[in-house]
Amino acid sequence: MTKISQLQEIIDSSDNIVFFGGAGVSTESGIPDFRSADGIYSKSPEELVSHTYYMEHTEEFFEFYKENLIFKDAKPNPAHYKLAELEKKGKLKAVITQNIDGLHQKAGSKNVMELHGSVHRNFCQVCDESYDVDYILKSEGIPKCVCGGIIKPDVVLYEEPLNNAVLNFSINYIQNAETLIIGGTSLVVYPAAGLINYFGGKNLVLINKSPTPYDNLATLVINDAIGEVFSKIDIR
Repeated sequence: MTKISQLQEIIDSSDNIVFFGGAGVSTESGIPDFRSADGIYSKSPEELVSHTYYMEHTEEFFEFYKENLIFKDAKPNPAHYKLAELEKKGKLKAVITQNIDGLHQKAGSKNVMELHGSVHRNFCQVCDESYDVDYILKSEGIPKCVCGGIIKPDVVLYEEPLNNAVLNFSINYIQNAETLIIGGTSLVVYPAAGLINYFGGKNLVLINKSPTPYDNLATLVINDAIGEVFSKIDIR
């Protein structure tokens, strides 16, 4: 039996699936992992999107952010679309993502837990007025609200905690899942990678181009691109 047919069998027989995805889900939509900007800048990408850098070098932060973290024209790939179909069928209960691009929603997914926030939500730090991604992109220098306050993207920066409510919902979905499919992540960035430890269900499926530290615990490991794998799966 091929690994794809094994995956098909697991999906067909599961009624409570949760998907947890990382940067690899979006790279097939043409969104590079922002860490690949390393070498272009004198500071590491992690430093450039840290809370400290945002506070101390706000204009430079937005310069990097707009160029390297917003990809407005990116389109969902087969992984996004198949997950949305699985949700419509009632088999997939939640998508938990480390990505901030909103592509799961663009593909039709409704119940998406965004661990690291979204580029599509932006709020004034003074009056809490909300702004869309276009406003940020069109702003010269530091995006300012009509009240004069700085508009901050609703994105979790390095040194900032994850949103507790989103984290707790994610843990709850994973704890109750019969099948957990993890894709496009090497499972080394914490605290997100630690979510796998809450799973006690039947099938753990890991789909990633390179090995992960949890491969030995998995029911099925597929070392391939997540979109490529999902394009071969039938939703029925």
